[in-house]
Amino acid sequence: MRNLRVSDAEREHVVELLQRAIGHGMLDLDEFSERTDTALGARTRGELNSVLVDLPGLRHEDAVPAAGAASPAWTGGQPDDPWIDRPTGRRVELKGVGSTLVRRGRWRVPTDMLVRNKYGETKLDFSSAEFTSNAVHVELDTKWGSVNLIVPEQASVDLNGIDELKWSTLTDKTDSTRAAGTPRIVVTGRVVGGSMTVRYPRRSWLA
Repeated sequence: MRNLRVSDAEREHVVELLQRAIGHGMLDLDEFSERTDTALGARTRGELNSVLVDLPGLRHEDAVPAAGAASPAWTGGQPDDPWIDRPTGRRVELKGVGSTLVRRGRWRVPTDMLVRNKYGETKLDFSSAEFTSNAVHVELDTKWGSVNLIVPEQASVDLNGIDELKWSTLTDKTDSTRAAGTPRIVVTGRVVGGSMTVRYPRRSWLA
């Protein structure tokens, strides 16, 4: 089992678990960055689970722990899961260089995020995310890459805090002036040498 190959979806799932851990103080930013790199480069389930074995309450459900390591149980979102519905005020930092930073699906949105990415693509899809508060602050520090924010139709977006937009384009396809929208996503920071798009989820032709 430890030598079975893993898919991109499994790697992304483990990165989401690591994000939960940093949001609850189990990892510092350097450990989060190091373990994320390991997870994204993992080829087998044993390698993938090695970044989770010392985190209580978290385990990739199909992975097998390394020999001699404890095997914590992950409840996968059941009511007694200690990682569920515990908002945190800590800032979460996402970092990349020449990388694609993606958060999508049912991921937990911290109240304060800092996104640093150079020469890469950043995509934050909030359409199915779990919000821990009615207001979210996203600070951008991106260079020579694209930023794509997908927000729920009931949300409001405040882009007035973007204080540097250099050699870049900003396309807002939302009704961002809707002050009463919830959640309220406040975006600040800078976008240099790239493009930024804010939009609602695309509607299915079958809807």
